[in-house]
Amino acid sequence: MDCRASRRGFLLGVSGFASTSVTAGVVDRPGLPASGGLARVQGRLIAPRKVLLWESTRKEIREAIEAGRLKAAIVPTGSTEQHNEHLAMIQDTASAVLVAQQAALQLWPQVTVATPVAVGISPYWMERPGTLTLRPETFLAMVYDICDSLRQHGLKTIFIVNGHGGNAKPLKDHMAEFRSKLGVNIDACSYWDAFAEAASREEAEEYMETGVENIPGHSAEFETSFALAAFPERVHRDGVDYEKLRMKFKDRKDAGDDRRYYLESLKACAEKGEALIRITVDWLADRLRRMIAAS
Repeated sequence: MDCRASRRGFLLGVSGFASTSVTAGVVDRPGLPASGGLARVQGRLIAPRKVLLWESTRKEIREAIEAGRLKAAIVPTGSTEQHNEHLAMIQDTASAVLVAQQAALQLWPQVTVATPVAVGISPYWMERPGTLTLRPETFLAMVYDICDSLRQHGLKTIFIVNGHGGNAKPLKDHMAEFRSKLGVNIDACSYWDAFAEAASREEAEEYMETGVENIPGHSAEFETSFALAAFPERVHRDGVDYEKLRMKFKDRKDAGDDRRYYLESLKACAEKGEALIRITVDWLADRLRRMIAAS
């Protein structure tokens, strides 16, 4: 695949997490990040911020719930952790917010995106400075309390969209407990679960030079392509010379994986990221659409 260096104007302004750059413009392709400040949804132009809970007023949320327009919420979960030498530590959170917002736009005005949980379960990365981690019980308590807040406001469908591998199993293991205690239609997935399905895997094979089996691959081709497409200002290659890196890793396999992921990241480009984001968003929107219908 020809990976051009240009961004192709693909940037989305997800307030505070994806990008702070928003320029005038309109996007006509539901499910893809907008290059400007407006999105065309079902023939109408709306500001993408309208699906973000933290950018909404109490009046907007109250009236949407009372009128029955707002039916569901997405809770993004991520991390603040090392992403090799070249990606910002907010990568997992920014990616989860990105795909959550774009899925919500496809279903507007039925869905709001709650404030993300931006620190996750990352004890295995504490050898790398800058990583933050929570105890599993702390992380789960935060997610539960956010979901309970949404339930108290009358939202009966809640979809947790995770962007960090360390959060995945604890979330899955506690979904039955969450459903029982909250009494709402709640589910969780990691956004890359989209590529576990045959159709998505087949489509992704066109873009993943390192193979779909390496999705998500920590800071490698997949995640770096996401970043180059959506928030390239968070990709920092200037001054990086991995071959001169002198970090000391306790585990030899860990050191080998770290080097491999960096080399694989060099195969990333914005064009791949655009395609992989589109596949992910369409899958998430369809899954949430079915959850809303079931409620």
